[in-house]
Amino acid sequence: MSSSLLKQFGNVPVSSATLNDILGGYSSPAMKVQLAEKNGELICLKRGLYMVSPEDTGKNLSLGLVANHIYGPSYVSLEYALRHYGLIPEAVYTITSITTRHTRTFENSLGRFSYRCVQADWFPIGVTTEVENGVRYMIATPEKALCDTLLHLSGLPLRSVSGLEVALEEDLRIDIDEIRGFDTKIIRECAACGMKSTLFANLLKIIER
Repeated sequence: MSSSLLKQFGNVPVSSATLNDILGGYSSPAMKVQLAEKNGELICLKRGLYMVSPEDTGKNLSLGLVANHIYGPSYVSLEYALRHYGLIPEAVYTITSITTRHTRTFENSLGRFSYRCVQADWFPIGVTTEVENGVRYMIATPEKALCDTLLHLSGLPLRSVSGLEVALEEDLRIDIDEIRGFDTKIIRECAACGMKSTLFANLLKIIER
């Protein structure tokens, strides 16, 4: 396949339908796509979705943008976002996201992409965009990433402030001083959704004292 045809997509995911459209002049566009994948020109993200190889475009990929496109609507959050903001010390090898759709996991040559489900009113709270390698992607703010993580963790002490503080420091290994300046408005909005509201009230006590 002509490299100029693929370069136009840069480091933005492209669907097989779009690829077939631009290859309409060939007798078998689908075969051309398969050959480009086999030759390493295209990276398959999931069935029907591709990225052009950075070696062909000269542009680095954004795993955040890839995550947004693989399964949406979604935004990067949970442990991957906490690590991105330097709130947890361990390396995170799964790109974790939040969605309003069913919980799913995808694996491809770029890595493992996992998605956890939330209710619709929770989803838009505390979501922002960041620029990575020239493209924008959706990611949770630090406050929302922590709330998403606490929402999906089991076994947390729901009614104990001191117990929650221990869980933050010992289980998540979060430095409490790092969350003192958090935007409490985002946490209050999460609490108002009615899920683990007592836990988030206790989180506010830890942050504000």
